[in-house]
Amino acid sequence: MKYAIIIPDGCADEPQESLGGKTHLQAANIPAMDAVAAEGIVGRSINVPDCLPPGSDVANLSLLGYDPLTHFTGRAPLEAAAQGIAMGPNDWAVRCNLVTVQDQVMKDFTAGHISTDEAAELLKSAQQHIAAEGVEFYPGVSYRNLMLLRTDDPAGPFSRDTRTTPPHDLTDKSVLDGYPRGPGSELLSRLMDESMALFADHPVNQARLADGRLPATNVWLWGLGRVPRLTPFQELYGVRGAMITAVDLLRGIATLFGWKRIEVPGATGYTDTDYAAKGRYAIDALKDVDLVCVHVEATDEASHEGDTPAKIKALEEIDRHIVGPVHQALKGYGEYRLLVSPDHPTPVRTKTHAHGFVPWAIAGSGIRPDGAAAYDDATAARSETAFVEGWKLMEFFLGKN
Repeated sequence: MKYAIIIPDGCADEPQESLGGKTHLQAANIPAMDAVAAEGIVGRSINVPDCLPPGSDVANLSLLGYDPLTHFTGRAPLEAAAQGIAMGPNDWAVRCNLVTVQDQVMKDFTAGHISTDEAAELLKSAQQHIAAEGVEFYPGVSYRNLMLLRTDDPAGPFSRDTRTTPPHDLTDKSVLDGYPRGPGSELLSRLMDESMALFADHPVNQARLADGRLPATNVWLWGLGRVPRLTPFQELYGVRGAMITAVDLLRGIATLFGWKRIEVPGATGYTDTDYAAKGRYAIDALKDVDLVCVHVEATDEASHEGDTPAKIKALEEIDRHIVGPVHQALKGYGEYRLLVSPDHPTPVRTKTHAHGFVPWAIAGSGIRPDGAAAYDDATAARSETAFVEGWKLMEFFLGKN
């Protein structure tokens, strides 16, 4: 049996007045996804419990079959695993965005999609001039970076009561209530404030301003946690997997699952990603593994920017270049199953992640069609097949229940 999972991140949404009351999935031209629905079943799941923040970390762990109430420790440790950063049992990883804050408002949580080289220069300066004892800054990709606090103290400065705010939740909003709160928040807030003074006249920002681009005004620290302990996916489900993604979070999850990580040239983690290359690499991966997961960030990025046309275009590109070709390739193996599902909703109205149901479609061997004609939010809402604990969907998809 061959399996494929395709994740159009954050594609679940609300009906849009600009689309005549349709959701983005209803408005998009997605014949391949609709074919998955028509040949199989459509349902819905809740991947994020109400007591946890609706981030891609929690949601993807759940979508991929791990109970987040048991396994989630924070976003940053997952990304540390992606970068191959070894963490001690008492160390803390913290997500370190480069952002643009103007007049105490989050102007851009990506600092104008700052380049990786520019980010590395800014973090090098932060390490030299503001890092406290045990603090290490690690450049990642573009605005997505990490900070580690190395400590031998089993208690450490932070706890589960430490509260931080994802910067994408503050887009176009005041940041004053978004600063860290609780144990250890003083350290995080101080580093954020000191980075603002350090970056103000930094050569990287001077060059960006001269070119008419947004500056990276400071680091924004959030998503902290200690290293999680996950049972390997093959041990849990008996299936060998591989991950295709441009996002460190998903790379880290794959690493902790024991999956093969496949890097695709041209995969950017943004709306300009090479969709066709992702589709080709996924088809090739099926030769060597039982399951391939293709994660596409573009739909979520468009949502964060409140860009309905870009979200629809990304859905259509995923449909044409990934879902269609991968589904056709799977049929060549005879025995197969295909799952299409976002991790969480990201409404373009709010520009941030949300709790709630997401629609999914499954087709393949042993799946009896339920009469669904299309893959979209409304069709899923009418389905009798629902998983309030989203992590249980994986057993159903793999036929293990």
